[in-house]
Amino acid sequence: MPPLNLGNPQPQTPLNAEHAWRATAPRAADVVLFFDFDGTLAPVGDDPTTVRPAPKVLAALEALAPRVRRIAIVSARPVEFLRDRFASLAGIDLYGLYGLEHSHSGGEIVTEPAALPWMPTMSELAEQARAELPPGALVEFKRLSVALHWRTAPHLGDLVQEWGRARAARLGLRCQAGRMVLELKPPVDRDKGMVIGEVVRDTGGAWYFGDDVSDIKAFAAVRARCAADPDFVGVCVAVANPETGHEVAEAADLTLASPAALADFLTTALSHLGADHGVPAPGKGS
Repeated sequence: MPPLNLGNPQPQTPLNAEHAWRATAPRAADVVLFFDFDGTLAPVGDDPTTVRPAPKVLAALEALAPRVRRIAIVSARPVEFLRDRFASLAGIDLYGLYGLEHSHSGGEIVTEPAALPWMPTMSELAEQARAELPPGALVEFKRLSVALHWRTAPHLGDLVQEWGRARAARLGLRCQAGRMVLELKPPVDRDKGMVIGEVVRDTGGAWYFGDDVSDIKAFAAVRARCAADPDFVGVCVAVANPETGHEVAEAADLTLASPAALADFLTTALSHLGADHGVPAPGKGS
């Protein structure tokens, strides 16, 4: 089936959201639920090292896991960070650093081989950023990438971005813009869209939940799969925010107000996926 074309309703508009879950229910066992982490499953915080999932998120994911084919988290965070936050959940897939590393069902962490030679460069870059950027800029070293944050010092945004882009150009790195952050990463062809495109090739449906511009590529991958298979159920959900929310919502089918609202949304979905609440998919006799 094509994307549900649900527009961008708020979560209190239940008809479209209910339709999406009911269209998903008959094939739930073949559907993958994908989630970004920061700003989606967890509120964005001033200190990225202390961020944890929103209340009720873990319980909702645990309850959903046996009702769908897979649950996967696709994040800019390292897999080790994600493991710590979701240690209580068994059988989920973790894709870290935009797909440069991954782990399935708690198994070993597999790193994209082409990224490994860049580890010394990233370590040196992090040290240089801490030495040269002014107080207020936060440097987050992720082994295979370096994130430069200015959330607690918005006035430093232009300076941090100029510094980061200059270093990226000098070192041959790629830049990924985000919510008051610029991430520098190796010139390796991996992103969220590629991860989703690979995983959904043999599935019957996918939902992707995200809040930032990097998630738009994931939305595009879901839509591409829909275009290739008229029976595929694809739903793209944006989580609102004051920084990149408008752009992401424009690319989504549904928009939720916050990570807390997402937790409630997922809890509500359990009633649809717990029994046969299916309806014919749009264009299939509905």
